[in-house]
Amino acid sequence: MQWEVLETKIGSWIQYLRIAVKLLLASERKLCDQVFYRLDPDRTAVFCEVAAESMATLLSFGDSVAKSKKSPEKLFVLLDMYETLRDLMPDVDVTFAGEACATIREAAKGLLKRVAETALGTFAEFEEAVDKDVSKHSVTDGTVHPLTSYVINYVKYLLDYQATLKELFREGDVEKQATQLAVATTRIMGVLQQNLDGKSKVYKNPALTQLFMMNNMHYMVRSVKRSEARELLGDDWVQRHRRTVQQHATAYQRSSWGKVTTLLTGQGLQAGGQEGAVNRQAVKDRFKAFNTSFEELYASQTQWVIPDPELREAVRLQVAEVLLPAYRSFLKRYGSILEGGKNPGKYIKYAPEDLERMLGDFFEGGNRR
Repeated sequence: MQWEVLETKIGSWIQYLRIAVKLLLASERKLCDQVFYRLDPDRTAVFCEVAAESMATLLSFGDSVAKSKKSPEKLFVLLDMYETLRDLMPDVDVTFAGEACATIREAAKGLLKRVAETALGTFAEFEEAVDKDVSKHSVTDGTVHPLTSYVINYVKYLLDYQATLKELFREGDVEKQATQLAVATTRIMGVLQQNLDGKSKVYKNPALTQLFMMNNMHYMVRSVKRSEARELLGDDWVQRHRRTVQQHATAYQRSSWGKVTTLLTGQGLQAGGQEGAVNRQAVKDRFKAFNTSFEELYASQTQWVIPDPELREAVRLQVAEVLLPAYRSFLKRYGSILEGGKNPGKYIKYAPEDLERMLGDFFEGGNRR
């Protein structure tokens, strides 16, 4: 059965179970007690005989779900089932009171326990699924990986069931530390980070590796800050991972722009044999090398993506604060050497304002302004 179909059936089952226990069977029990009030305790047996088949059918469906193959997407309906069964247990105890109905009561309690165990097992398998995810989905532009958004959304949904999960952890036969929701969630985020680190290694360009990690870590931090997960994971987690984002941003800049900025120094431009003299051809070659390097970066990195507008602008600014002063200084110092010669525009292709404008096209994924 397809998951979408089963999910719909489970939703219907929850409604039917509530109606059956709280309304139909409760009314049947009340009517039976009124009609056969002189037959106690036989009237309980009469009621249980009438109700047993209906309850058995309902509980059987729940049992089949609890015993079905575990998968992460089932966790939330399992938690819905658990909450429903848990909330109905007082009604079950009242409606099916008496020795004759003991089998029904025990069946309901048994299902509650199995659903709880399956939910805990499913939660544990989610962490394992994140760890072992080897999806071949290619993120060629360095943007947020689908696994990241999937895990973050999953964790957000988990927070809607915090009280229930904590209740299950207390009841489950697992070590105390491993059953705390905060510890488990922290571990899931750590596993996600490790997986992303592995995925980042497929990039041949080290700068794109750093950009990919920066994007994904930033998405994780921003999502946690804007949700109840911040209380669960703590401010220390947020601060540590914000530093990680900055580390990747710095590593990106060093990897991408380190070589370019070294071209904007005077090293290697001196003419031999004359102190303070500058080799004109060396200056030409240096401007040409800068132009080529910048154009290569422009061609590739305008295709890369930083999806968050604030982060995108911050990275551009970080690049501009290093590149533009270095270029202005180099242009001021050595540009005049070429301006009096033939065709200086062949070498001095860009004004600082041109570079600043072109940096505004970076990380748009080709959607240039």
